[in-house]
Amino acid sequence: MSSNTLTPFSHVVLVLVGEGGAGPHDLVRMAREGRMYWDAADSQYYAEPKRLARLGYLTAEKRPGRTRERTHYMLTDKGREAIAAWVREPATYPRTQNEVIVRVIAGDLMGDDAAVLEGLEPLRADLADIRRRIELAEERAHSLPHRERYLLLAHGLTLRLVAAYEEWLDEVERKFKPG
Repeated sequence: MSSNTLTPFSHVVLVLVGEGGAGPHDLVRMAREGRMYWDAADSQYYAEPKRLARLGYLTAEKRPGRTRERTHYMLTDKGREAIAAWVREPATYPRTQNEVIVRVIAGDLMGDDAAVLEGLEPLRADLADIRRRIELAEERAHSLPHRERYLLLAHGLTLRLVAAYEEWLDEVERKFKPG
């Protein structure tokens, strides 16, 4: 991205860098652990901090790594100001790219509800995985006292969404299964 504008993903990176700073490998790890909050390719977590540093929202320094030097990014005053302005912007309903809903809607094209159910079945394991990730994230939240309250609020919403999906899957199964 060559633009000078901040995107929603730019703000994700700024927030993940946070007060302690982070390297791209840290951002990728956090993204994988928190995939239920934001989904992006690993390469974006390497490219976006470089762009934000060029724009003055982050600073970059080299730090020792296990095998080689690693880049570590820190928020600048400009980065903090960008976050402060962004959190005050009116929030709207989150953008939705919900493949499972589209699969159910495609049911009329299939003429085979069993096929739709077959495709949805792995979602239960995915939801269980997200529950496990949230449990681990809640444990880690206690080690981040400056962010604990905020993380626990985010995790609480995610658990409610997981429960809603589980209930919705139960409903889909009841309506799609014969008899």
